[in-house]
Amino acid sequence: MTAVDLGPLLDELGPDAVLVDPDRMAGYRWDRALDPGAGVPLAVVRAGSTADVQAAVRFAAARAIPVVTRGAGTGLSGGSSAVDGCLVLSTERMRRIDVDPATRTCVVEPGLLNAEVKAAVAEHGLWYPPDPSSFEICSIGGNVATNAGGLCCVKYGVTTDYVLGLTVVLADGTAVELGGPRLKDVAGLSLTKLFVGSEGTLGIITRVVLRLLPAQRRPATLVATFPVLEHATRTVLDITRVLRPSMLELMDRASINAVEDVTRMGLDRKAEALLVVQSDEAPAAARVELERVASICADNSAAEVLATDDPDEGEAFVAARRMVIPAVERRGSLLLEDVGVPVPRLGDLVTGIAAIAERRDIEIAVVAHAGDGNTHPLIVFDPADADQAARAQAAYGEVMHLAIDLGGTITGEHGVGRLKRPWLGDYLGPDAMALNRRIKAALDPEGLLNPGAGI
Repeated sequence: MTAVDLGPLLDELGPDAVLVDPDRMAGYRWDRALDPGAGVPLAVVRAGSTADVQAAVRFAAARAIPVVTRGAGTGLSGGSSAVDGCLVLSTERMRRIDVDPATRTCVVEPGLLNAEVKAAVAEHGLWYPPDPSSFEICSIGGNVATNAGGLCCVKYGVTTDYVLGLTVVLADGTAVELGGPRLKDVAGLSLTKLFVGSEGTLGIITRVVLRLLPAQRRPATLVATFPVLEHATRTVLDITRVLRPSMLELMDRASINAVEDVTRMGLDRKAEALLVVQSDEAPAAARVELERVASICADNSAAEVLATDDPDEGEAFVAARRMVIPAVERRGSLLLEDVGVPVPRLGDLVTGIAAIAERRDIEIAVVAHAGDGNTHPLIVFDPADADQAARAQAAYGEVMHLAIDLGGTITGEHGVGRLKRPWLGDYLGPDAMALNRRIKAALDPEGLLNPGAGI
């Protein structure tokens, strides 16, 4: 590989913004997926502004250097894994926010964490709904890049539903302004939406205009346990046919036990499934809604149903749900998925995953945003056991194909990244795949933006 003179980049951005020391760069090689194929970057650029991003991209474009954009590094599909000889472009220093209560919008730079955005807008009596389980540590830039969802998406939608505008740096270093603080705007093609979920393969997002809502009412919570998994998934379908709760989450037995190992909060270890349901309607309406949910749970043979309007008690159950992935991680290395299906096929997906786990003799814990059919199968394995690791990899692919066969998707909110790319063609089909590649070629003709990820 020909040596690259980083002098011009260091002169323009300064040595504090450009890391070249291998030890300092090491932490920027992987995201949370710990992609084993992650490469060694040429340098890490810690941009502080759109102008910094433009300078880095122009430097890279002139020398045919790949650019991998990175937010907080919490991605679960290898979408920000470094490739050999690339510039890792970190947005961690881009942290400005400007809240406009009059238009119920805020302008945010990508380095702010989801939780920080929520806290900033809450000071104005406003709310930013998308809430991934990792909301305390994941960045808005990463959320936009993967079109992240979360626990309240069954009622309030996902990231793209709140993105009104973007500033995007293209592959040649041009910065374009898309959309803005307007709820209605159909002038030109919907380019803003094109970049949401594009995983840094089409451009680098440096500024986001977010739509906000009035502060959420304090929710009431219902928790139900089921001795039969299929009864829980049927309950989900019965609820979503007639109601729109603000949260509808499912934990299977493996997830319940992993969380109970950590929290000792008294979860029923024998239950095959646990549902966490919330209503954020006005108190009287919330009581009526959860009474109806309780009736549906009883009709589907729930073993226990508990409803509470105590915020601390309700939050404890939500916290238990958010804890599933780190709790299961204590049991071994994980291959994480986020396959989704139409809600009527949720039962087929969950029972099909259980069958794969049994056939492959591998543990797969399942936690789900059940109300919209998005599941997170967590495949547990010991990387030192070659046979078990091979069975885990086989199970990973089988879960992907199961979701596709059920009319679902290989990713609902984590993104394709590098780990799921082998299955993208099977999901999209040849014509849609070709169209995706034509768009990629039009915006990034040299293929320098996040090569090997997404499309």
